[in-house]
Amino acid sequence: MSLIALRRTSGGSSMRSARRWAPVALLGPGSLYLAALFMIPVGLIVAYAFLTRGRFGGVVPEVTFENFARLVEPVYLSVIGTSLATAAITTALALLLGFPTAYIISRMPRRWRTTALILVLLPFWTNFLIRTYAWIILLNDAGWVNGALIGVGLIDEPLRMLYTQPAVVTGLLYIYLPLMVLPLYSAIERIDPSLEEAAINLGASRWRVFRTISIPLAMPGILTGCVFVFVPTMANFVIPELIGGGKTLLLGNLIRDQFLKARDWPFGSALALVLTAVLVILLVLQARAASRTDRGEAREDS
Repeated sequence: MSLIALRRTSGGSSMRSARRWAPVALLGPGSLYLAALFMIPVGLIVAYAFLTRGRFGGVVPEVTFENFARLVEPVYLSVIGTSLATAAITTALALLLGFPTAYIISRMPRRWRTTALILVLLPFWTNFLIRTYAWIILLNDAGWVNGALIGVGLIDEPLRMLYTQPAVVTGLLYIYLPLMVLPLYSAIERIDPSLEEAAINLGASRWRVFRTISIPLAMPGILTGCVFVFVPTMANFVIPELIGGGKTLLLGNLIRDQFLKARDWPFGSALALVLTAVLVILLVLQARAASRTDRGEAREDS
């Protein structure tokens, strides 16, 4: 009996040990992946941001705060301001276009929703550069848009559309609009249509239903979509370079130039930290707003 009890005890302890180490085994590959491809690069950027640029490029191990002091120079503040304004305009337009699109898709019959979502994601199946060059073909002076406008008699001579700020916003909006539609669709789909129907039956106008029911309940998706569009817009450097002709300089262009052209890795790292700080701030604000929305829904349910 004692031998059987000993075997049972050892078997139970081995099972408890296996259960204790199971999460480590499951989290290990993902943790190594994040450490190798995220934490280590971010750590290098943080370290480089406080070091000195070498005479012929590279990094000299001399601690300095000059890289951050340069951020307040007018030329760099102008680039940061342009980046924030461009990202804000692109995000606002993506929200205005993405919300009705996501709402319509979420109210479609279920057999058509998958098809509609595939159509939204269809541009992602094409190479990023090919889509960008397609916009150059559309917007140049001899492009299809000008040709169509001249053909119907709306204009007499080509409009200057390419290499302008609106062209950059248009290209960014086209690239990142699906990143706004998908979170919005996920949030709107969870809204019970009977809530809107009940409000309308009780005499509320559609605008009031939209303002007091649809928007508050879809707020987590709105915030997530705004973060998904705002941050990559600031970091994008291909669209301003190709569609904007290099006339519109965003934070992504400035970071690329510091690393690849000026070979000023410390200052480029400081700029990258600014972009990372913007991302962290937006994620914190999004998490707080989402938690407040969840608490409000819980109080209403109780």
